[in-house]
Amino acid sequence: MDIWRERMPEFSGPIVEAKYARMNAQAFNDAQRDSFAEAERMALRFSLADRVLISTPMWNFSIPYKLKQWFDIIVQPGLTFTFDPSQGYLPLLNDRPTLVILASGSDFATGMNRGRIDMATPYLREILRFVGIRNVRFVPIGPTTGPQQPIVAARERSEQRLAAMAMSF
Repeated sequence: MDIWRERMPEFSGPIVEAKYARMNAQAFNDAQRDSFAEAERMALRFSLADRVLISTPMWNFSIPYKLKQWFDIIVQPGLTFTFDPSQGYLPLLNDRPTLVILASGSDFATGMNRGRIDMATPYLREILRFVGIRNVRFVPIGPTTGPQQPIVAARERSEQRLAAMAMSF
């Protein structure tokens, strides 16, 4: 799925109302039903995947807004998680191999990140865990800006690591 090309509903209005109606065991009105049907379609597509590959840049220390929008749409009660008063939030998806390739201007792989914080990795790890996906491997690629030699070295390291991972993915 190319989140930059595929039409995704805005997470506002009827889809938000549908989320809360569902959480409160209330029936949907027509607009809510139509909006939630889009979330169901996207969540079903994700739930049927044998494996997941997320390739994303790090923007402003986190993920791009389109990737966040996609998570906001699919992380819905009854679709990807549920709530039990005695157990709390429970994931509904089956675990599957997941690979996250995260490109950054800084070098988070070797620790030469110039004092910057990677908030993308913990967010992605937690949102995937929340819906049931724990088998997640991260491959950082960085730096992607600055002097040419460190950029080339980072790409070579990442390509080698990805080639080795591809055998078991």
